[in-house]
Amino acid sequence: MTTITNEQLTIFELSSPGRVGFRFPESDVPAAALDPALERAELPLPELSELDVVRHFTHLSQLNHAIDLGFYPLGSCTMKYNPKICEQTARYPGFAQLHPEQPIETIQGALLLIYDLQETLQQISGFTASSLTPAAGAQGEFCGVKMIAAYHADRNDMRRKVMLIPDSAHGTNPATSVMCGFTVKPVLTDARGNIDLETLAALCNDELAGIMITNPNTLGLFDENIEKVLEMVHQAGGLVYGDGANMNALLGVVKPAELGFDVMHFNLHKTFATPHGGGGPGSGPVLCNETLAPFLPGPVAAILEPATEELPPLYGWHTPEKTIGRVGSFAGHFGMLVRAYTYILLQGSDGLRQVAEHACLNANYLMHALKDAYPLPYDRTCMHEFVVDVKWKDAPEVRALDVAKRLIDYKFHPPTNYFPLIVHEALMIEPTETESKQTLDAFIEAMLAIAKEAREDPEVLHTAPHNAPFGRFDEVKAAKDLKLTA
Repeated sequence: MTTITNEQLTIFELSSPGRVGFRFPESDVPAAALDPALERAELPLPELSELDVVRHFTHLSQLNHAIDLGFYPLGSCTMKYNPKICEQTARYPGFAQLHPEQPIETIQGALLLIYDLQETLQQISGFTASSLTPAAGAQGEFCGVKMIAAYHADRNDMRRKVMLIPDSAHGTNPATSVMCGFTVKPVLTDARGNIDLETLAALCNDELAGIMITNPNTLGLFDENIEKVLEMVHQAGGLVYGDGANMNALLGVVKPAELGFDVMHFNLHKTFATPHGGGGPGSGPVLCNETLAPFLPGPVAAILEPATEELPPLYGWHTPEKTIGRVGSFAGHFGMLVRAYTYILLQGSDGLRQVAEHACLNANYLMHALKDAYPLPYDRTCMHEFVVDVKWKDAPEVRALDVAKRLIDYKFHPPTNYFPLIVHEALMIEPTETESKQTLDAFIEAMLAIAKEAREDPEVLHTAPHNAPFGRFDEVKAAKDLKLTA
């Protein structure tokens, strides 16, 4: 049963008549009549002191798990710790107090940062052009596929209406393809977790517009046939979009453009600066080769006037010749660009490679420690994350959800559940490069203890969590019977 303490009451339940936290000063302008349509006979606002409000929301914040409090092995979303200096630089007044419609002469520092970040991301990825305007990974993904559509339309090759999506790709890919006017066809995964070449060959024809590839894929595996896959698609006249959400496994090791990808988005809010989750602003720049560069979304930072002996270069905005258009009011979430730029400068080229190496090392350390206790659907070296399949013959009633809920009692945030869909009882585990061996060992100990409990006392898992502020919720009922107001 879920229990509620006084600290978890709603702000309305804590209200007491007559309590005041703020008093408005007397108005020094004449009162204006309010439109009667906007008036309400009763407006039951809570009555509390300032101290009541501060304590209430502080207590609520302490009920949440956070990366500053504990391990977040959330596969795919990459909830890693990021240096506080990234937050500090984004809050510098010279950055935080800018307005995007200021004259370019007054924002040369910001434009220099954007231009240099474009060039740096191109160097990291091997692509020749980029736009930082997409405001999140999903929007960057949309831009990449929209650019593929624009490329085929520009060549008047309108028969190309099929977008291929491996069943190990990210879940947003099918929706993005449909939004861009394509028909989606799936590509199966082979026994080693790669794109199945036989399935792909049957789909490579003159209707093929392209393929959307997540590499490493959502199984945490680098496709062993990636160059062959790209060659087959290109020979059929299609283009290749790369989902760069898992780029944190490749930094300094592999340049996607050199593999043959045509266009790709990066999650700056995941790989380079701040954790992926939380619902806040993100950044999903799109990068591409020379063929697709004219179709990039604008505006793009550019050098309008080269440097002279007396003056530095003048930076400004440029709109690509055949652009797919703007995807936001301004030029993306600038604060996120500052964070990412800071992170890249902090790491340097050697540090970025270490990010990838340590992320993969940590994931393989966990995988090898757990694979005897948790079934591993694809038993091969992983990249930055891996997937286990919670199917035990001697504990058939225990599901992935039970393991996830029980982990809360051990003070760990659960991994991603039931994704990718091709693993039915999936737990997707990503330790990130920032976690210590001590933390990983504690997580391993908890997971092994839960596996033991699954055989000896499965009811403990079925009713977990037991030591959290709230117990097990009926998530199906919560989804169907929404309570959106107090």
